Amino acid sequence: MTATLTRVQPTCVQPTCVQPTCVNVPLGARAYDVLIGRGAIEEAGARLSALAPGGRVAIVTDETVGALHLPRVKGLVEEAGLAVTPVVVPPGEGSKSYAGFAAVCEAILAARIERGDLVVALGGGVVGDLAGFAAASVRRGMRLVQAPTSLLAQVDSSVGGKTGINSAQGKNLVGAFLQPVLVIADTALLDTLPEREFRAGYAELMKIGLVNDAALFDWLEGARPAIFAGHAERETAIAAAVRAKAAIVSRDETERGERALLNLGHTFAHALEHNAGYDGARLVHGEAVAIGICLAFRFSARLGLAPGDDAARVEAHLRGAGLPTRLPDVPGGAGSVADLLGAMAQDKKVERGALTFVLARGIGRSFVARGIEEHNVREFLQSEATG
Repeated sequence: MTATLTRVQPTCVQPTCVQPTCVNVPLGARAYDVLIGRGAIEEAGARLSALAPGGRVAIVTDETVGALHLPRVKGLVEEAGLAVTPVVVPPGEGSKSYAGFAAVCEAILAARIERGDLVVALGGGVVGDLAGFAAASVRRGMRLVQAPTSLLAQVDSSVGGKTGINSAQGKNLVGAFLQPVLVIADTALLDTLPEREFRAGYAELMKIGLVNDAALFDWLEGARPAIFAGHAERETAIAAAVRAKAAIVSRDETERGERALLNLGHTFAHALEHNAGYDGARLVHGEAVAIGICLAFRFSARLGLAPGDDAARVEAHLRGAGLPTRLPDVPGGAGSVADLLGAMAQDKKVERGALTFVLARGIGRSFVARGIEEHNVREFLQSEATG
């Protein structure tokens, strides 16, 4: 049976503009909206002014995104009567550090931005995580607006309240939960993304289908070319991913149960990023996730949990999107099996020292597998490294 999804229909007078779709994240008193569509950022001034009339705003961005989008966003917010302080950090995973965190916090404080004011994260996943953690910490908690500019951030990291920085011990090990008060996902901003970054974000988008929505994955298999081409299917796919994540977050906000499923492939992925030294020239997060997803499905098949055909289908889909799918695909190497296992030992899902993975019984049927024997993981990784 062919899967179908509700299409986002353009209603603006400009043919390239799509009226924002609004997805609500239902968290009671802390519920918030995610606006999705081409031109959605044009609502930034009115929306932020409604949240903090006459207030101050820190816009945290990186040098690359700032050069492209900061002047426009800053102008929109200032036109609405708010004072803006830009906080610009270097691009890349290196900014998600103790030093980067301190720099952002100090800049917000130096601008005398108050607790009732706003911190806006204008950028991809790195900026969203970093600015979010600063907002969670400065003055013991400020209000955060996410304005994601990458596909990865629009479908995943901007929604759900996870914030944080990296440690020498591993990725995202220091942080806090802070739900934003608003997310503005302007899909027109994705037109400025390098192709590699868009592909990397696609891995997080299709992950949702593999977690618990086989119909979405079925649809993506046919819609992927249109999504990459920037047709209306792009907004449809992003909205579907956000709705799915919002539903999970509403049931398990702080990842004590079901939300862990969204980490499909991430135990492997974070170890790969650690071994690559968080060097984006070698491996960006979405590429690591693509490999990690394929490893999770092949490991599931090896353990007799999932059909081998499903693992092959997942790999073919990611390969078709131009993404890496195997350990030898990591430029400069994925590191030794011992190094990978060592990095996995610091994974946030480890319980009493036992490895925990998100595995699958098939497409759309992921589950949390606790207490996986290390020798099984070692043997699997050895076969992957040489196979």
